[in-house]
Order: sequence, then structure tokens, then C-alpha cells
Amino acid sequence: MALVQGDALSLLLFRLHSGRLLGINLLKVNEIIPCPQLTKLPSSHPHVRGVASLRGMSLTVIDLARAVGEPARDDNRDGCLIVTELSRSRQGLQVQSVERIVQCSTRDVRPPPAGSGIKAFITGVTQIDGVIVQILDIEKVLHEIVPAVPEELDERMLSEAERKLLMGRRVLVVDDSHVALQQTLNTLRKLDLDCQAVRSAAAAQEMLLGQAEAGYPIEVLVSDIEMPEMDGYDLVREIRKSQTIGNTYVLLHTSLDSTMNTEKARLVGANDVLTKFSTVDLSKALVRAFQSLE
Repeated sequence: MALVQGDALSLLLFRLHSGRLLGINLLKVNEIIPCPQLTKLPSSHPHVRGVASLRGMSLTVIDLARAVGEPARDDNRDGCLIVTELSRSRQGLQVQSVERIVQCSTRDVRPPPAGSGIKAFITGVTQIDGVIVQILDIEKVLHEIVPAVPEELDERMLSEAERKLLMGRRVLVVDDSHVALQQTLNTLRKLDLDCQAVRSAAAAQEMLLGQAEAGYPIEVLVSDIEMPEMDGYDLVREIRKSQTIGNTYVLLHTSLDSTMNTEKARLVGANDVLTKFSTVDLSKALVRAFQSLE
């Protein structure tokens, strides 16, 4: 399986039965298999085709066409499954066909067209051999089917000293996913942090510089990795070049397994990396961040 090198992004291209061409980050893909026999679950979400048994493990199978607003197909065995793993969960996406793996630059990925709205289920668009490819927002698909229920913050989880350490401290969150951004902000607000949010790496860089020059520097940046035009790795590189904001603590917050990103995060200068989404783990990571700044 290809990996991300530099600002290169490996995409698996696939089609829905309408012919719509989509791409998904290859790092989110475990395997591709023919659609197996499915067991329909009573009272399941209408976008869930059923459950498959894969090497003794249950796998929820999602009708991706229906999940993104296209008509459903009657044949449960039609097409193939893209088995994905992200944000600590594993699922199968039923699609019509898988085409090929391609490489593109993250700088060539553009945000979704204006007016597409947050229900467009794409995080960006790019061109491959002159053909428009829409990049799937799999986090949003999953959230629409099984909305994330954040862990409650146990009062005993953080000591009184740790809560005081966080109270009122300045944090900026950048994430192009509306769902992930809201999850993160909800946790930060419960910790009484002074938090702001933006939807792109360029906007984050601008805000960090602006706040520092105004005399109100942001101490910690919580940044997604996968973003159009400039990803989290490139954002860290740009921050580290700056005399004004070069010492900002950066926590990379990713839907991919954080162990896959630890070495690259270290090489570009990030302070920490964490897999989405755990309220407890994020809270502890922020405590570590501010302890290191003391």
C-alpha cells in the first residue's frame, strides 16, 4: 500500500452505480473485497445494508450511494466493499467498482465548490488526467449514520491543578470537517479553554500571525492533517519557519491511526499526534501541551 510522501496524497478511485467518480485517502483503506453475504439487522439505519462476517469479525456494511443521497440498489451482493478504518472504527463501504490508485499533490486539492453546503459529503476536489475527482468525506458519512456520542468528562479524570492549568488558555482548532471541528470544540469548551476555530490551514496560519502581532498569541494549535490546498504537515512546516509563531505548540489530530503519523509528525516539527476522536485522550493531550509550556 502506498504511503503519503511529502505533499503527495494516494487516492483510491471508485465509482458508485450512477457512474459518479470519487476518491478516498488510501491510508484509510484496509482492503477491497467482493461483496459477501449480508445479514440484515432489524431497525438498522436505512443506509446500512447489513452486517458481514470478515475473518470472524462483524463488519457493518454501508450503502455508500444511498448515504450520499443517490438512489439505493436492491441487490445486496452488487459491487464490492471498500473496508475502511478511521477514527477508531472499521466499516465496509459498498460501491459499484474500484478503478485504480493515483497520486496527487495536496496542493492541487481544492475545497468543495461554494454553495455545496455541509451536506455535500466531499472534503475537496481535484483533477486526475483531466477528470474531476471528488474526495469523499467519510467522517461525515459515518456521523450521519451513527452520530458520535462524546465521552463525558469524568470530574476525577483531571486533577484540580490540571483543570486550573487549562482554564482560559488560548487554543486554535483547524479542521475542514464540520463534524470533527464541532466535536473538538465541544471538548475544549468543557475544559474552559479559550478556543477559536477555522476551516483551512491558510486561515489558521493567518490567525496565528494576527493574534501574535496583536499581543494575544495562541499557545496551542490543534490541527487536522488531511486538508485541501495545505495539509497539516505543511502547516507545521510553515509555522516552524516563522520567527513570530515558530514556537507554537502543535497537536496533530487525525482520523488515521496516529501510530502511522508519529514519525512524519516529528520530522515536520509537530509536538504531538492523536487519533480522533476521544474526549479523554484529547483532554490529556492538552494537559501535556500546557504542562510543557509552563
